Amino acid sequence: MSDTKEKILSAALTLFAKDGYEAVSVSQIADALGITKGALYRHYASKRDIFDCILARMQLADAENAKEHAMPEETVDKAADAYRKTSIAEIAAYSKAQFRYWTEEEFPANFRKLLTLEQYRSAEMAKLYQQYLANGPLCYMADVFAGLTGDGATAMQTALDFYGPFFLFYSVYDGAEDKAAVLFAVDRHIDGFAANLESKLHSEDK
Repeated sequence: MSDTKEKILSAALTLFAKDGYEAVSVSQIADALGITKGALYRHYASKRDIFDCILARMQLADAENAKEHAMPEETVDKAADAYRKTSIAEIAAYSKAQFRYWTEEEFPANFRKLLTLEQYRSAEMAKLYQQYLANGPLCYMADVFAGLTGDGATAMQTALDFYGPFFLFYSVYDGAEDKAAVLFAVDRHIDGFAANLESKLHSEDK
């Protein structure tokens, strides 16, 4: 992707996260970059084209993040063995990295804010919010815990106990002056949960 195309995506997403998708015009995106609408249209056919490219980038990053941390990339019915082989250490490392990805990295952080803002205005945005930030990761973690523990019956509750606090942490992080303290609290939650789960699995093996 060219530098100009990348700048257009980032500028558009910054505006979407602040004002909402529908409220932002192509002219505003062009003005934010100091270019004409005509120059922008040489790279993207429409505002929808820009948004579709933002989505494509997020989908690619999703798969890359999972691969980087040795987490299953496909659904459990297609890669059951990968879910069984996922370790507690890998879950912890991936979860810490994901929280930082959604908060410290500008592009995904703005995407998260956009979906949070727009989920009540658009059925499409609500679906994407569920996919990326709510039901999607919750069900993913339930599948991971089911594979790890072999207990599908309690996997969803385990996932809720683990992933539920992330919503509070996102909100606290966005409003915090001391963001490092929030990251420390996130890490403590993840490490404590991982230690408790490890202890539980070891006690069940005896």
